[in-house]
Amino acid sequence: MIRVVLADDQPLVRDGLAILLASSGEIEVVGEAGDGAEALAVTAAAEPDVVVMDIRMPVMDGLAATAELTRRKTDPGAKPHILILTTFDLDDYVYEALAVGAAGFLLKDASVRELIDAVKVVERGDALLAPSVTRRLIAAGAFARRQADRSAGSAAAAASLTPRELDVLGAMARGLSNAEIARSLVLSEQTIKTHVAHILGKLGVRDRTQAVVFAFENGLAPTDG
Repeated sequence: MIRVVLADDQPLVRDGLAILLASSGEIEVVGEAGDGAEALAVTAAAEPDVVVMDIRMPVMDGLAATAELTRRKTDPGAKPHILILTTFDLDDYVYEALAVGAAGFLLKDASVRELIDAVKVVERGDALLAPSVTRRLIAAGAFARRQADRSAGSAAAAASLTPRELDVLGAMARGLSNAEIARSLVLSEQTIKTHVAHILGKLGVRDRTQAVVFAFENGLAPTDG
């Protein structure tokens, strides 16, 4: 069972999400929180695999709570992984959520299947960005303004990637898991894991979510959504 904590300031939303996630038979809600500060306390007590986090909450918002949960990790790849689930698809929210350590970003208009799949994806340590959000970010140029300010070091890191590593990074930016990347590139999953490790090392990032942020910032993400 995948252990989940729900953080949302609306009790009805939390109740609904708990029912939907439990319907999968693979996910157990082990705690709930009505604000970011409470989410930190509940997460420390329940030790979940995934925290499904809203952004706009009282006391402490979801971005601040995500940043604090990331800071507390002794190992960057350690659980819990954070899935942002929100009504708001503002460009800066998406960017900041990923920048502070969220493993995924999903809108509340997602289907039940998409929500359950998203929890599974981030629990595995993979990155997830809703395709509709990706398209809007690219169309709006949310990352373009940051590309102009990217450092020579970032450009050099990007240039150090091999063609195959660029293929893998692009697939990661589309939200594909290692298994899905392996199938699409006709390679073994272990080979993909090796490529991912090399990518993280060359880019100097802590995890695959940060690699996805790097891809968007440096124009390495696919533009077909």
